[in-house]
Amino acid sequence: MNLVQVGETIKQRRQRLDIRQNDLAELSGVGLRTLIAIENGKGNPSFETLTKIIDVLGLELTLTIKS
Repeated sequence: MNLVQVGETIKQRRQRLDIRQNDLAELSGVGLRTLIAIENGKGNPSFETLTKIIDVLGLELTLTIKS
């Protein structure tokens, strides 16, 4: 999954849960500008930042190792 897909997944889940961007930013402790950049596929979030966001949204982060 690339950064655009990650951002779109976060955005879709947030919208399904009827959470505004500023509310998700506050609940996750992630800056609003950072969240907007991530949702637009323009941010390069750290693992810690992604974890904060997905925890609030009830999502799961899965890593796949390609050989």
